[in-house]
Amino acid sequence: MDLLVTVDRNYLHPLAVMLKSFACSNEGSHTVYILNRKLTQEDVDALSSVLCEPRLKLIYYPIREPAVSEAPTSGRYPIEIYDRIFAAHYLPETLDRVLYLDPDLVVLHSLDDLWNLDMGEYWFAAASHVKKIGEVFNAVRLEAETIGPYINSGVMLMNLDLLRRYQKTGPVLVYVKEHEHSLMLPDQDIISALYGEHILSIDPYIYNMTDRMLNAQQMLPDSPVTAEWVEQNSRIVHYLGRSKPWKKNYQGRLGYLYRRYEAMLEQGSAQ
Repeated sequence: MDLLVTVDRNYLHPLAVMLKSFACSNEGSHTVYILNRKLTQEDVDALSSVLCEPRLKLIYYPIREPAVSEAPTSGRYPIEIYDRIFAAHYLPETLDRVLYLDPDLVVLHSLDDLWNLDMGEYWFAAASHVKKIGEVFNAVRLEAETIGPYINSGVMLMNLDLLRRYQKTGPVLVYVKEHEHSLMLPDQDIISALYGEHILSIDPYIYNMTDRMLNAQQMLPDSPVTAEWVEQNSRIVHYLGRSKPWKKNYQGRLGYLYRRYEAMLEQGSAQ
């Protein structure tokens, strides 16, 4: 598999945990492309040393592209979030697809089925955490041309061939400038609003499971979705929002999975 991550120094440790979980759950050798504006090769070398996973080849891709320099950002949403939108224009043309993964998640099982998904003419494959009525609300809020899935951008399979052929940076920047005051989660707002008809929906319970979804299921009578079900069935657990298992105020029920791989990372580094 070819993985894509965009990260800053504050998330290097969670990224190492995520990559450790991926390596533990997926056989074979894989390449990880690290798109970034501020990291150095020394940072990536240090990450590789901590990770200590020879089956993962880390490739550093520094970005010096000023095209999105005026896009809205904040401490929670740095400029790097826009780099994943335009990833097809940065990555090697030899790649026909790439799997983007946020650093604040863990991979529990093989992702071969996701990687080999038939995307047809779709540009992205991603999961939504929003019900149909929420999709209508977001389409109105974002002035989207079509009502499509409102995705979570933390896990995205990207069809690089089609993105290179059809995606333009200009419409994205125009849209951002015209809607910057209504964008709440800029990257997934943009992708959902502009590319809704080009998104293939995947199962969030399998590929983008969260503490919130687990809590919601636990309120339903006779729901089979428990922490044990998640551990056995979900391929990916995503710690989205402000509550993270490496923070003191974390109150979720799935943090033990993150800590499991963090312990493996620390054990490997100590050897």
